[in-house]
Amino acid sequence: MNCGLVIIPTYNEIENIESVARAVFSLNKPFHVLIVDDNSPDKTADKVKELQKEFSANLFLEQREKKAGLGTAYVHGFKWALARNYEFVFEMDADFSHNPIDLERLYDACHFGGADLAIGSRYVTGVNVVNWPLSRVLLSYFASVYVRMITGMKIMDATAGFICYSRKVLESINLDKIKFIGYAFQIEMKYRAFSKHFNIQEVPVIFTDRTKGQSKMSGSIIKEAIFGVLTLRIKKMFNNL
Repeated sequence: MNCGLVIIPTYNEIENIESVARAVFSLNKPFHVLIVDDNSPDKTADKVKELQKEFSANLFLEQREKKAGLGTAYVHGFKWALARNYEFVFEMDADFSHNPIDLERLYDACHFGGADLAIGSRYVTGVNVVNWPLSRVLLSYFASVYVRMITGMKIMDATAGFICYSRKVLESINLDKIKFIGYAFQIEMKYRAFSKHFNIQEVPVIFTDRTKGQSKMSGSIIKEAIFGVLTLRIKKMFNNL
């Protein structure tokens, strides 16, 4: 089996993609990287193709025809990883809000610590967020409180998008049934793993807001998360998750 694949979805990340890829490849752990690009107008994919000349053995690119949402990009990446026998599969943003150094800590939690799913958590040891306005910190923090109340999960950072999945978790989930694309996607994946009684561990990380490029946050994504949690819980109650 290949060891670890880091999936990085991109849409207009030309300012960040080279730096973040190089940061991953500079780690002691030899991770592979898969960029799933949604036809970025800023030519992010072209930059990745340039980098592939230098990192031909461990940098991969999947180009999609149009912007189709974070969740579908990750599902695309998960299927790609499973078809190529990766043992551990990571979610990570392209904008350095997730520190690539922490990939090794997430890996260790799964490989050595017994976790089936390891979450890079902003809230397991307080509030570890840098450069966010207070309103967004409160929104994110209380979103996780809301998720815990509705679902019964004991996860402090339910909307986190910095994650390591063991292969068996992804194999156990019907990826074609994943419905949501934004914050609710992150919640849905955790809830499906939780419902199958996998060992979920939170690893404390410091989240730093992007300094380059534009945030993909929108009102529709927040709305999806609020109502998506209720939908997931109702489906679980009727054994239709």
